[in-house]
Amino acid sequence: MARAVRFRRDSQSQFSKLFTDLCQRKSSWEVWADFIAMAAITISNAFDREGKTHDDREKQYMRTIKGYNQGEQQIFPKLFALLVEALDDEPDQDFLGEMFMGLNLGNHWKGQFFTPYNICRMMSEITVTDLEARIEKNGWVGIHDPCCGAGALLIAARNTMVRNKLGPAVALYVAQDIDRTAALMCYLQLSLLGCAGYVVVADSILHPIVGHGQNPLLISPTPEQEVWLMPALYMEPWPARIQWERMRLALESLGVMRTGPESEQPPPEAERAPPAEQPEQTPQLTLF
Repeated sequence: MARAVRFRRDSQSQFSKLFTDLCQRKSSWEVWADFIAMAAITISNAFDREGKTHDDREKQYMRTIKGYNQGEQQIFPKLFALLVEALDDEPDQDFLGEMFMGLNLGNHWKGQFFTPYNICRMMSEITVTDLEARIEKNGWVGIHDPCCGAGALLIAARNTMVRNKLGPAVALYVAQDIDRTAALMCYLQLSLLGCAGYVVVADSILHPIVGHGQNPLLISPTPEQEVWLMPALYMEPWPARIQWERMRLALESLGVMRTGPESEQPPPEAERAPPAEQPEQTPQLTLF
């Protein structure tokens, strides 16, 4: 017998009831994956309106929705509306991650257990620091999570930025996860929260995010990577920044332009201080 779950918010209880109504003919894990994929495609294809990626995702949406009867199909937009309303009412939460765990999906879905949001908020307050100096140097700051799950750490980072009165124009959110459904949960929540950036579905160890010239703005996916662009990335000033980085890289490759400090003559070998030994660190949430 499934354990009873008591949700803390009305939106969670309403979401749970509607979701359970969808699970009469299919497993809860299949229904969850279908909902997340179709909701992500709805957002993505509203901005990426042509090309192979758009067409492939549109075909996936139609294949998925046809697996449900007319009554069931009408429940999916209601779930999406509850998600939108929940994040609009309280942005400082991991709604999908909490629902995933509350619906008991975490015990079966590849052994995934998402970090509680209050812990993510604490980690964000520790990590997302020195923002003014970073933004003054580059005009924006990048925030990266190579194992994003439902996006709780990046959501917490976004809210840390908001508390510092810094909006989406000065932060690029880059996320990656090997599990497609988890990555799309992150994509959904960050998109609805107005973040600019992208989510990559791929193994972050075997296929890390690497742009042209090691630039995170110049997305160049490999065949093993599936990239989902957040809507705010289509809005200024991000298109102008991306265009500038492309132009800068082209000019640098031709030797016409050089950015960064002039190289200095290295000191003699005897005068060089030995490098200090640093402990190996692999933080999950990093700034760049």
